[in-house]
Amino acid sequence: MSTTENTSADEHNVAGEVEKTFVESALLLSGKSVEEAQRTGTIDRADDELELLFAREYQTQQSPVHRAVWDRDFPTDTFRSTPVEADAAVEAKFEKCLQVVRDHQAAGTHYDERGKVTPALLKDLGDAGYWGLLVDKEHGGSEIPFQLFSRFLTRMATINPTVAGLGSVHGCIGAVDPLMTFGTPDQKRRFLPDLASGKRLSAFALTEPGAGSDLTALKTTAVLNGDHYVVNGEKLFITNAIPGRVIGLVCRIEDKPAVLIVELPEEESDQFQLVDYGLYALKHSYNNGLRFKDFPVPRENLLQIEGGDGLTIAYHGLNRGRVALCATAAGTIRLMLANTLPWAKYRETYGLPIEERELVRRRIGLMAASIVACDAMVEWCGGLLDQGYRGEMECIIAKIFGSEVQKETAIELFMKTHGGRSFLHGHLFGDNVHEFLAPCIYEGEGEMLGMAFLKSLIKQHGKTYYEPIGKALQEAGIKKPNPLNPSHMLALRQAAVPYVKWRVSESVSWHKTPDFENLPDMLAAHAGHAAQQLQRARLEVDQLMQKFQLALADRQCAMAEISLKIQSEVIKLVTCLYAGRSENDLYVEAADVIARQLEQRTTGKRPDGKFFRAVTALGARVIEEQTSFGTTIVPEEILMPYK
Repeated sequence: MSTTENTSADEHNVAGEVEKTFVESALLLSGKSVEEAQRTGTIDRADDELELLFAREYQTQQSPVHRAVWDRDFPTDTFRSTPVEADAAVEAKFEKCLQVVRDHQAAGTHYDERGKVTPALLKDLGDAGYWGLLVDKEHGGSEIPFQLFSRFLTRMATINPTVAGLGSVHGCIGAVDPLMTFGTPDQKRRFLPDLASGKRLSAFALTEPGAGSDLTALKTTAVLNGDHYVVNGEKLFITNAIPGRVIGLVCRIEDKPAVLIVELPEEESDQFQLVDYGLYALKHSYNNGLRFKDFPVPRENLLQIEGGDGLTIAYHGLNRGRVALCATAAGTIRLMLANTLPWAKYRETYGLPIEERELVRRRIGLMAASIVACDAMVEWCGGLLDQGYRGEMECIIAKIFGSEVQKETAIELFMKTHGGRSFLHGHLFGDNVHEFLAPCIYEGEGEMLGMAFLKSLIKQHGKTYYEPIGKALQEAGIKKPNPLNPSHMLALRQAAVPYVKWRVSESVSWHKTPDFENLPDMLAAHAGHAAQQLQRARLEVDQLMQKFQLALADRQCAMAEISLKIQSEVIKLVTCLYAGRSENDLYVEAADVIARQLEQRTTGKRPDGKFFRAVTALGARVIEEQTSFGTTIVPEEILMPYK
């Protein structure tokens, strides 16, 4: 990734001023309070500052999704993923990590009497190299590509999703990524070796009791007093928040967001306390609140970024965490599929095993299709991040899709097939239902992220065409422009010219469908349709902006709907290209099924006979081959057997 050396401080300042004009002025014109406009502007400036950390060719405007919607030429090649393969040494390390978990689970030493991951398992994973996979070699890690890491998380999740999740927290959203990206040589030397070895694990303390999606509401403060910052405040829902951990603490310093690397003490005191609460999800990991009262942190532990602040640092690791969530979902759905197949063969109704029934075959087919689509998104997004792309929109799609299909698989497919046994103690569903649902909230709730996705998509279009019009309206004192009012048209005559030219050119141009001849026919048709819909989306998005104008930010339902439609087309395209490259008929059939299902959702069409035949045929094939898509999973014993 290219850092701030690619962008001057002047560019940072100019970007901040532009964003202030575009966002804050627009909100004020639409009737928002000064406070709301300023707080929204703060978030947008942090986003802009993060954007400038990346070389221009890897910023959002040059990302695959942005170009697919706004460029005349469709960037087909940017949607093709290229898998990175592990060398023998890395593969041996992967297998050693997996075996550590298998051995502890076989011995019953993976969880303690409270059901939490044991220190022994965490230490043995450290000895195997698990915690250092993303740390650079200079500081004792393996420094593997992120695509390779995220695919490995899928394998780990088929054995223990909690351990996979802890790997993601530690390496992606914990202290590792902020230190690797923003740490000084001294900070890296002091912290990274212990984080690579697992002697210390990491967390990221961002959420507060009153600050979740609205990060401008942060109240935790740090005040410099001599050689230390004095921290006061409270954090909530922090995974890995136990004594002895290293955390990236987001707080306010001189009323600006900042990040301190904090070593939590071994014992609680008047200055530091853990806040315990009952939490259904994350039951095998440590998730606590943190309460600080005049807690000292050395001043040299402050992370600094030219032209940015703590929110810029906080946002950086989230994209990796979002891809990791999708990777873990791919492994978790494999677990559910592997535990559905023997039950479907065992359970009989009216003299036949339920694996012969259409509904069950449909469910198994949908599980298979979701697995392939998650794999495709993980490989694609991981590759983009490794290339140096920011990947904001692409990683949001992966997170939303992975968490939602995991939830749907658990409730609609897995639970319903297992019936009442799903709720027995010891059943995979009953024991983990909250773990299956909670990822819809992690790293940003799905619909909120969907609006952030659309905001990233429309930002440049708004700056180029709508901002000049907004400024002209503001200068003329016009709040609601009327095209029939000559004075309004006079005030807008210059500002509106670029937009009118763009709109006219769009009305007379034809979209050229990319060539997908190298794909199987049915996948080529899906990919071509997805590309067409992405190209046409720019007019839909523009019409939405034109219709609601300054009130668009309040039209959350409309924004969420069009955002989801665009996301679905991206998933279709990426999955078809991934499956077509695989030369595996099973993957081709799975991609066909997910593409048909996504098209139904975006168009509102009812499933037809072709879809039912495709999905049940896929389910029948998975049943026949007893496959878990490249992994070996030992299913759990059938509860309450009756034969």
